[in-house]
Amino acid sequence: MIAAVTLFLIVSISALITKIAAIALVHTGLSTESAKFQARSAYTGTGMSTNETESIMNHPVRRKIIYNLMLIGNAGIVTAMSSLILTFVLPETIASRLYGLLIIVIGMLLIWLAVRSKWVNRGLSNIINKMLKRYTDLEIQDYAAVLHLKDDFKVIEANVDSDGWMCNRTLQELNLREEGITILGVDRKDSGYYGSPSGEFKMLANDTVTIYGKSDGIQSLYNRKKDFYAQEEHEKYVVKEEQRKAVEKFKIESKPD
Repeated sequence: MIAAVTLFLIVSISALITKIAAIALVHTGLSTESAKFQARSAYTGTGMSTNETESIMNHPVRRKIIYNLMLIGNAGIVTAMSSLILTFVLPETIASRLYGLLIIVIGMLLIWLAVRSKWVNRGLSNIINKMLKRYTDLEIQDYAAVLHLKDDFKVIEANVDSDGWMCNRTLQELNLREEGITILGVDRKDSGYYGSPSGEFKMLANDTVTIYGKSDGIQSLYNRKKDFYAQEEHEKYVVKEEQRKAVEKFKIESKPD
């Protein structure tokens, strides 16, 4: 019975640890859903995709959070497995084993209900946020929410092709802002990173560009080659962006005071 109670406590603490880690990752700029996934993946050791691994390894604070989470997860899983084995092996009577099984089932049900409860989640999140603000220097910057990435906007990195429409043209010539696309930065080999480049900045082959905008607009941009159709596509998306802005303006003006 003691082993069953121990297992229940370990699972409860594990859920709390992953919750704390997920909120800490949100403080580093990850979206809530991505932070939850990465925290659970690191704790259980199930692994992450290449892009997600890079986003962790290139960020010192995220790397430290995940590293500690992996260490705690290894110890927690081993302890949980040991407690589970002892729950059914150590007792000499069937009644004791049934009591242990009942404790595990009820305990897991309570944990599941707590995890699913919006009230518990909101209250726990508030407490953890206050503790992190008070005892750490983590700053809440949920860039995914700030940039509205869930509304079909996204931020991507891609290379400029030598035969691409953008190559050897300035940002002023490209006029991407009229399409609703913003160049956040350009990483150029042997030259470094150019943050928020101006209109006179010229794109070169093999530049790594960080772009923010609508998904379909970005996809169209990187499919364009140096031909007549590229300019046609540009004009098409300029009109599309004007229509989107007109709709947004109408929504704002039609809102009651």
